[in-house]
Amino acid sequence: MREALFYQKADDHVVICNLCPWYCELKPGQTGICKVRENQEGQLVTHVYNQVAALGTDSIEKKPLYHFFPGKNILSIGEVGCNLHCSFCQNHHISQCYAKDFKAFHTVTSEQILITALKTKNNIGVAYTYNEPFTFYEFMLDTAKLVKEKNLKNVVVSNGYINTEPLKHILPLIDAFNIDLKAFENDFYKTFTKGKLEPVLETLKIIAAHKNHLEITNLVIPGLNDNDKIFEEMVKWIAGELGTHIPLHLSRYFPQYKLVLPPTPIEKLNQFYSTAKKYLQHVYLGNVNDEGHASTRCPNCHALLIERNHYLTKIVQNDFKGTCTACGTPAHVIMK
Repeated sequence: MREALFYQKADDHVVICNLCPWYCELKPGQTGICKVRENQEGQLVTHVYNQVAALGTDSIEKKPLYHFFPGKNILSIGEVGCNLHCSFCQNHHISQCYAKDFKAFHTVTSEQILITALKTKNNIGVAYTYNEPFTFYEFMLDTAKLVKEKNLKNVVVSNGYINTEPLKHILPLIDAFNIDLKAFENDFYKTFTKGKLEPVLETLKIIAAHKNHLEITNLVIPGLNDNDKIFEEMVKWIAGELGTHIPLHLSRYFPQYKLVLPPTPIEKLNQFYSTAKKYLQHVYLGNVNDEGHASTRCPNCHALLIERNHYLTKIVQNDFKGTCTACGTPAHVIMK
């Protein structure tokens, strides 16, 4: 437990959390929407400092990040809690529970995480993932500082539901983001995540403007966020506001948590892939066995640069360093 950052005190020991767009106003004893930040006698504290619910080594492609040190591993840590309540959450067993009720925490310090990262084979750094990383902001911030000092990389996999001030505060420490853009309709966010769309769009614009590496994931759910016109508006917005080089991962939905709709038809994913490729240079399909739609090609001459089969990654082009050696076109892949 530790005092939280980004909050203000009001009358009668009430505190207002300024970390995310909920601005939770908490009386003593109350816990925020995220389920980890609590008002204790007029002080906002976090219950997930020096605690992890999950820690392991993943391929960087699992985040998913396809244009950031492909083929490398990354030490991944997660906690409990989330500031959105998605009815289709894939990690609901940790994201939708209260920190005070969770019995499987492992106590670990930022220094211990760094030591593990330095010892891990083929590892580029630390990823803050599994649940929503911004709910364990303080622990992530302190760990990221140590990781950065050792010239390792920090990666955040997030729903993007964060206020501007805390986002800009941590941006200099974070090398890469994958942000989950769940839909391009506020009604979808309101109904199926209990949040709002606009703060996520603002997060994406801030990250892109700061020049941090950015990739986007969109889980395509049949009947809920798979409208052809709205999807095309979304990819046009990404291209216009963030850049045509931003990789977009279209992920296949499977029934999870409270949502029992059938899986996304492959035909719909292929259709959306074709639509997105009209505006974006790099589009990928996830949760499907499709090597062709998982590999990276030059956006100009279409030469095969990186071949992917599930999470097996092979750099195909000789001496590839992020730019196509055949035609000289940047592929916007960070290699070293």
